[in-house]
Amino acid sequence: MEVSVQPGRLSGHIPVPPSKSHTIRALLVAAAAGGTSRIRSPLFSRDTRACMRAVSLLGAVVREEGADLLVEGTGGRFSVPEDVIDVENSGTTLYLAGAMAALIEGGRAVFTGDAQLRRRTAGPLLASLQDLGARAESTRGNGCAPLVIGGPLRGGSTSIACPTSQYLSALLLACPLGKGESLVEVVELNEHPYIDMTLWWLKAQGVALEREGYDRFRIPGGQSYRAFDLTIPGDYSSATFFLCAAAVTGSTLTLTNLYPDDPQGDREVLEILERMGCRVEVSPEERAVRITGGSLSATEVDMTRIPDALPALAVTACYAEGTTRLYNAAHTRLKETDRIAVMAQELSRLGARVEELPDGLLIHGPCPLTGGIASSHDDHRVAMALAVGALAARAPVTIEGAEAAEVTFPEFFSLLEAHRTG
Repeated sequence: MEVSVQPGRLSGHIPVPPSKSHTIRALLVAAAAGGTSRIRSPLFSRDTRACMRAVSLLGAVVREEGADLLVEGTGGRFSVPEDVIDVENSGTTLYLAGAMAALIEGGRAVFTGDAQLRRRTAGPLLASLQDLGARAESTRGNGCAPLVIGGPLRGGSTSIACPTSQYLSALLLACPLGKGESLVEVVELNEHPYIDMTLWWLKAQGVALEREGYDRFRIPGGQSYRAFDLTIPGDYSSATFFLCAAAVTGSTLTLTNLYPDDPQGDREVLEILERMGCRVEVSPEERAVRITGGSLSATEVDMTRIPDALPALAVTACYAEGTTRLYNAAHTRLKETDRIAVMAQELSRLGARVEELPDGLLIHGPCPLTGGIASSHDDHRVAMALAVGALAARAPVTIEGAEAAEVTFPEFFSLLEAHRTG
C-alpha cells in the first residue's frame, strides 16, 4: 500500500494506543497462569494477534469481550500445538513464546515467521534453553526460524549475550515455571527498560528471584503464575511518532493514555525533545502529555536504552540546527530491518544530509526533506517515521509499504489525517 503524506501541521488530543510490549507479556503470563485473566484495553494489531494465536495453539483459550481479552490459562501445562505456530513479523512473540514452549512435556512446538523474521537469529536463546535442559534447535542450523522447541526446562546455569533484550525477557518469564533453579549470567545487554518491564510483571505475579543488577539472575523453579485483571497502559514507542510530529511542525498536541510511572524506556523521548527545544508538559492526573514544537537544536542521544526511537529521532534531527549524533545503536541493525542503513538510505533519498556510522547516524541539519518516494522496507517504525518527516517536507512524500504500520499502530495514518490543521 502506498500512502502520500502532504506537508501540514497537527492539533488536538490523540489517544495513544496500548503498549504492544505490555500486551504480549500479559498474554503470555495469562496463558501460563491458573484461572481466567482479564486483559483490559489491550493492543489489537498484527503482532499481538500473532501472540494470541500462539498462546491458543499452546493450549490457552483466548476470547475477545468488547475491548478486553479473556484468557483461560493452562496452569503452566502447555500443550503440544496441533499446527506450526506462525508469528508472522513478531520477534517478541517468537522469542518469548518460544521460551514458554520449553515447558512442554511429551512433544515440541514448531515456530516460524515471515521472510524478514526468518533472517533474525535466536541462536543465543536456543543455546541457553539447551543449557537449562530443554530441546531447542533451528531447523536450518543457523539459529533462525523455523525453530523446534520443547521441554522439560529442568534448570541449571547458562551465560547469554543479549543484543536484544528479548532473549533475557524470554528466560525470565519461562524459568520460574521450570522444574529446578536457573542461574542466568548476562554478558551483554541492550534495551534495559524492556527488562524492567518484564521484572515489573514478575513482581506483580509474586515471583521470587535474586539479581545482581542486570548481570546475574538466580530464579527458583517450581513457581506459578496467577490470573489477573489489568489495564494495558499506552505505548510510549507509538507516542514517539506524534511527539516528533509536533516537534518538526511546530504544532501543539496532547497525547493521552500515557502512564508517567510506566517502565517503558521510550519515556526518555520527552526529555530529548525538550532538550532539542520543544515545550513538554506532563499531567500525571490526566495521564497526558502536551507538547509544543519549537525551533529545534541538534543534540547527541545514546540509543542503548531506546533503540525503537531511532527512526523517529533521525527524522526529527533533519529539522534541527546543527549536527545530531545518534549512537550506541548497533543493535538496531537486528530489528525488522537494519534501521541504521535503511534510515540513512531513505532520508538521503529525500534530500537529507546523513552519514551512516557503525553504531548510529550523523544528521547534519537543518536539512528539510524535499519530498518524493520512499520505502518502509516493510518496517512499521520506518513507515511511521517517514510520515512524520513528510509533515514538514517541502513537497509530499509517498511511502511505499505503508501498511507495515499495522504491526503496532493500525490507526496511525487515519489519526494523522484526522488531526491535520492544514
